Amino acid sequence: MAPKVLVSDKLSETAVQIFRDRGIDVDFMPDLGKDKDKLAEVIGKYDGLAIRSATKVTAALLEHADNLKVVGRAGIGTDNVDKEAASKKGVIVMNTPFGNMITTAEHAIAMMFAVARQIPEASASTHAGKWEKSKFMGTELTAKTLGVIGAGNIGGIVCNRALGLKMKVVAYDPFLSEERATEIGVEKVELDELLKRADFITLHVPLTDSTRNILSKENLEKTKKGVRIINCARGGLVDENALAELLKSGHVAGAAFDVFAEEPAKENVLFNLPNVVCTPHLGASTTEAQENVALQVAEQMSNYLLDGAVENALNMPSMTAEEAKVMGPWVQLAENLGAFIGQVTEEAIEDIKITFDGVASEMNLKALECAVIAGIMQAVNPDVNMVSAPLIAKERGIQISKTTQDASGVFDGYIKLDIQTVEKYRTIAGTVFSDGKPRFIQIKGITIDAEVGEHMLYTTNRDVPGIIGKLGTLLAEHEENIANFTLGRASAGGDAIAMTLLDTPLKAETVKALKDSGLFQRVNPLHFKA
Repeated sequence: MAPKVLVSDKLSETAVQIFRDRGIDVDFMPDLGKDKDKLAEVIGKYDGLAIRSATKVTAALLEHADNLKVVGRAGIGTDNVDKEAASKKGVIVMNTPFGNMITTAEHAIAMMFAVARQIPEASASTHAGKWEKSKFMGTELTAKTLGVIGAGNIGGIVCNRALGLKMKVVAYDPFLSEERATEIGVEKVELDELLKRADFITLHVPLTDSTRNILSKENLEKTKKGVRIINCARGGLVDENALAELLKSGHVAGAAFDVFAEEPAKENVLFNLPNVVCTPHLGASTTEAQENVALQVAEQMSNYLLDGAVENALNMPSMTAEEAKVMGPWVQLAENLGAFIGQVTEEAIEDIKITFDGVASEMNLKALECAVIAGIMQAVNPDVNMVSAPLIAKERGIQISKTTQDASGVFDGYIKLDIQTVEKYRTIAGTVFSDGKPRFIQIKGITIDAEVGEHMLYTTNRDVPGIIGKLGTLLAEHEENIANFTLGRASAGGDAIAMTLLDTPLKAETVKALKDSGLFQRVNPLHFKA
């Protein structure tokens, strides 16, 4: 059955058509997002939800979203989505951070010009029939120092445009390397240095606990006298009350704000102050940007629902469609390895160590790690998936570590799990053969070559004559048909294991008969996703 998507905000018809062209059943209800009760009534029918800013994806809404797999935000901001609640529900949240980068960067540059030359005030004065040429004395941008707080995607474009205007650019960004700073032609500085030197300051960071009020009263007072401040990023990055006071005192010469701490901003301390330019969150408001983000979110959601590709996700590692094709068998292997551990482990898991060897070490390790954890967690909660599993593991205090190494054996690569519980230590490893099928190659340190199927039986015993025959006889007596059988042993007379692939789920009476036989130390019926 085709995936079903709800578009609850205003997206372009072209974007809606993308869903249809990809074979997805789509309902276009652009005003539904404003009606939270009606949205809650219908959301349970959908696999995907495409939104802008009007729809609020709250924890309460997600309680009704039993089939929801992905929320796609056409735009960069996801303040209207409860991402933690979505993660717990196993719902991917993705945005479109690149569709409006140029538009937002251009708006910041436009706002910088506007406040430097007092264009809005001069326009209003001229429209009023005045000719106050001497009143609106501006300042040039050429040779001035621009301080850019946040030199990522949008900030990097602003840097490039500012350099084209012959400005000097200094940038504060903890994640900006010296090499990258040299590459984009800016000087990397600490925040205090930027505040001291900049004639103009523009912000391009998300609103997080570490960036909230990054231009606090204390930091604003450190700025150069006559500075002009531009914020087209997020409300809450600047202490608006402190800025208003510094504008009134003349320490700050001007400000240009497209975003505010409270939106929609019907009242604000910055309104009606001289040389303050305000716009109603227009950073992404161009025809090109609105179309771009709508098309991008439709493509991303379609790629995920149809091909498993994860792009621009905020709560799961991204994986392109090409990666998904190559990694598909390895993701399945990772989940199978985790599922084995989850199904044979009764005690609380304290520590998970994952080793990626050879070709596996060159893949998207975060995605593989999520698959391992999901496989383990699904043994006790089938609703857990790659999105929610890491969060659940963290809540349970499970320590997770991973290492990579060059190919170290007869296989091109493999994944190995070492699990520490309160009482025991377990290990399992697997690889993907050239036929694209996952195989278990080691359990408890014992070499094995076991094809993985939907219904399996795992047994352990002492290596003595007759066990294999008796196992086959017991299964036959209960009409259990063996599709494949693999065994291994540590040494003659030592520990031995067997993995039996069956055509159907193992019956409860068969499991009881195997346990009652006294032949096996462990009898575990296993189930793996087909």
